[in-house]
Amino acid sequence: MTLKDQIQIVPANAEAAFAPPPEAPKAKAEEAGPTLQEAIERNEALAEKIDALNDILAKPLSEILADREKAEEAALAWDRFGAMWMLSQRAMRRVALDLAAQAGVSEEEVVARAMTHANAVLNGADEVDLGGTIAPAQLAHIARHRAFLRKQFRPG
Repeated sequence: MTLKDQIQIVPANAEAAFAPPPEAPKAKAEEAGPTLQEAIERNEALAEKIDALNDILAKPLSEILADREKAEEAALAWDRFGAMWMLSQRAMRRVALDLAAQAGVSEEEVVARAMTHANAVLNGADEVDLGGTIAPAQLAHIARHRAFLRKQFRPG
């Protein structure tokens, strides 16, 4: 920017020749920031969060710590359940593969059969109780999570 760009020289007849400086370009609507409605919604969401935090902070410290301990106990119980489930899955897979090897069946065939059975259960085609080892409550639990489980047991 030169000095001439910064200084406006006004001729003797100032009324006729005066040109106001150019206005700065206005920001686009999307660059202008949130709309009034968006600001109100954000304010309401933040107010709800503050209220929730105030509710927590209004509790005695002993109650807050007790809630945390309960949450930690629940998390530990789920973690132990997950470990138990993984252990049982690995053990049953090993048993299945050992028995399959004795019968001359390949690991690929065992996996294919397992996928077939899993999909049969997911599709409601196999509700056999396996001699009392699968309770109706377990099948109902599987049904509640059917969409998620289908993703896990897709063939191929």
